[in-house]
Amino acid sequence: MGFLDIHGLGKAHYHEYGVGSKPMLAFHGYGMTGRQFHVLEKSVLQQYHVYGFDHFFHGESKLNGWEEQQILAGMPRAMVREYVEEWFKLHGRQRFSVMGYSIGANIALILVEEYADLIDEVILMAPDGLSVYKGFEILLHKPWGRYMFKTVTKSKWLAPTMLKNLKKVKFIDESLYQIAYNEIDTEQKRQDVYYTLNLIRLLKPDTVKIAALINQHHIKCRLIFGRHDNLFPMKAALPFIGGIENAEVHEVAMGHWLVTKQLDEYLVNLQR
Repeated sequence: MGFLDIHGLGKAHYHEYGVGSKPMLAFHGYGMTGRQFHVLEKSVLQQYHVYGFDHFFHGESKLNGWEEQQILAGMPRAMVREYVEEWFKLHGRQRFSVMGYSIGANIALILVEEYADLIDEVILMAPDGLSVYKGFEILLHKPWGRYMFKTVTKSKWLAPTMLKNLKKVKFIDESLYQIAYNEIDTEQKRQDVYYTLNLIRLLKPDTVKIAALINQHHIKCRLIFGRHDNLFPMKAALPFIGGIENAEVHEVAMGHWLVTKQLDEYLVNLQR
């Protein structure tokens, strides 16, 4: 474990695990920590030494002196580079790989965009960032959506009621309902959701550019989707997939909750 002191941002905490020798920078999904990928012990962790970062408002990562107004304005994309530049100061400039799950895929993709000449492999699981998710677009970028998001965050009853109604009209399914409900059942959790999603609102990868860089630098690309994932399904990512020359794409019989021992077994069996 350790910290990267990122100027103008704060202290980004990371976990280290895996028996492989190749370095991989990993970014988890909402509500987890950088330890999320430790369950991939028979597959990914046999090849890689993972540096799994805690998102801000998760684990031990802490913003330095950011007021609410600055958080809501969003973290500038340029600060994503600082993760790697500070990591280089500790471990030396070298080749590396990246991995991201759900919202963590945005950071992984931006690092491909910025460091394609140094990246060996990118692994994305149920990734955000490959297409525009309408729900996030409304809540984070439309004035009325941002107002609604703030109002719901401050209310004890609006968030649960809204989720029930979204499930009722089948905008979300039961699994997404349960995941979301567990993250909004206290005032602190609602605030963390609000701050987390606003902090990363500007981290939008340029998928056309990234696909071209992956092809140009022959970066190995593994994309894994849940067949029953209604949040970030494979069909939404088909334009990006079509732009990759040798993408390794998997659609497994799971939902959005992908980073599990079940996925580890699936990946191990692929190698046999």
